[in-house]
Amino acid sequence: MIEKLTVRNIAVVETAEMRFGAGLTVVTGETGAGKSVLIGAISLLTGGRADHSVIRSGADKAYVGVEFSLAPGTLAQVNAILEEAGAEPCEDGLLILSREISVAGSGRCHANSRAVTAQTLRKLGEILVDMHGPHDNQSLLSPAFQLDSLDSFGRCGALRDAFAALYRERGNLIRKRDELACDSASVGFELDLLRQKIKEISDAQLNAETDGDEPPAEHANSANAARLLELGGAVAEALDEGDASAANALAVVIRQLEEMRRAGCEEAEEWVEEAESAATQINELSRSIASALSRIDASPERLEWLDRRVSLVEKLKRKYGGTVEDVLMCCETASARATDLESREEQIAEIETEIAKMDSALTAAAAKLTAARVAAVKSFSAAVSKQLADLGLPKAAFGVEISPAETDSPAGRDDLEFVFAPNVGEGKRALRHIASSGEISRVMLALKTVLAEHDKVPVMVFDEIDANIGGEIANVVGAKLRGVAGAHQVICITHLPQVAAWGQRHMAVTKRTEDGRAATQIKPVENGARTDEIARMLGGANLTSVTRKHAEEMLANCGNTAP
Repeated sequence: MIEKLTVRNIAVVETAEMRFGAGLTVVTGETGAGKSVLIGAISLLTGGRADHSVIRSGADKAYVGVEFSLAPGTLAQVNAILEEAGAEPCEDGLLILSREISVAGSGRCHANSRAVTAQTLRKLGEILVDMHGPHDNQSLLSPAFQLDSLDSFGRCGALRDAFAALYRERGNLIRKRDELACDSASVGFELDLLRQKIKEISDAQLNAETDGDEPPAEHANSANAARLLELGGAVAEALDEGDASAANALAVVIRQLEEMRRAGCEEAEEWVEEAESAATQINELSRSIASALSRIDASPERLEWLDRRVSLVEKLKRKYGGTVEDVLMCCETASARATDLESREEQIAEIETEIAKMDSALTAAAAKLTAARVAAVKSFSAAVSKQLADLGLPKAAFGVEISPAETDSPAGRDDLEFVFAPNVGEGKRALRHIASSGEISRVMLALKTVLAEHDKVPVMVFDEIDANIGGEIANVVGAKLRGVAGAHQVICITHLPQVAAWGQRHMAVTKRTEDGRAATQIKPVENGARTDEIARMLGGANLTSVTRKHAEEMLANCGNTAP
């Protein structure tokens, strides 16, 4: 339930903090005082549309915040939504939501101090708060609302979910079959393209290692082979092949050094060793160069093949992917798609068999769902009719007509219509065709009362559900709302003292003028102040002993005796 609601700079409210409790809370105040601010704040906090026009004049932003205390069942649902949104789970069953709206048009939503989207607030709102205003009476005429109401009463949710799951699965099968059974000419054209792609890549016999992203080293070497051989030959000649080679020159040097040694030069012996070492190094260098040159293929045919290979790899990379790995993956994907298309007739036949099985399962599921709905109609109609009798329509007859739907939907194969006869002796006709606005309001309240024990939403907010009624019926409406509040926290905005007297808590909205501008306050009223508020609703601003006495009696009759 809602523990606390905080509002700052919304419409005519500068700041207000409202604390609520279990049971029925009524909110009263003169027309135009700002009671709708409370509804607007709860709507914003449950994902309603944010319009910066609601910001109080002169303020640059508005703020609303709420604290919910949650029962274990609701807490598990809320925490699942929070986890999906990346928000913190509730601690000790407490959920804190807030929303800020800026004049600039920006806004921020938070759940348990973590930023979330308005969509997340909307998801939370769907399981936390059921809001009903005067305009929502028209939803009673919606076939979807009527079907939901009967299913809720008849506890048909599991059967409906089972049918919906089969319905979605069948839809997926049909879409897959239709994709496979598309125009044969286009399939043939696609197959031709796929086969051409597969052949082009397969014929290339790509290798991710040898055909990598860089051109092969062999290609670079072969492209320069002639020049390398030319230079290598010149080096070989300079080292030991020509008459003026380094090897020949060193041989002359060594002979002369030998003669110097024999002539008695002691240092010449060392010089001979150094010269012979140099000759050995030149010989080894010459052999290394000759070996490297022998491995160079200067064949024009090989170079041409390498040119073609590099060009082919680059072409495939441009067409099918940035790397050789991408090209190979493209081939695999194309092969899988081609196999899929080539076997489409067999796949279509298999899917048709699955669809036939699904049709049988759907028929069985639909029959169970329809049977459950038909079984619920009698008791549902009787329960609503009983509530209508309490609400001043003792002769009214309410019923439900179920007929086969023209097409399947996730909700089943049934069309449903609420029928109504406001007076005895009249045949039942579609509610949407004959009910007045006052009758629709009473039927809606009757439904809410009947469905209260089936509805799992913990908080119910009613904005002037008592419109178009008065007198003793208003007293009954208050009693009904008190009854609904036995299973839910109920917040009701009302203009009728008969309804307000039933409230277990009472908040009054007042408007005053401060510094030349309107300001609204929302405060709890208790004890004698509550008697005064009920008396004001009965007789206007000029309280008399008679109206006060009447107010005291009304409160006492509703179990709310005030001193």
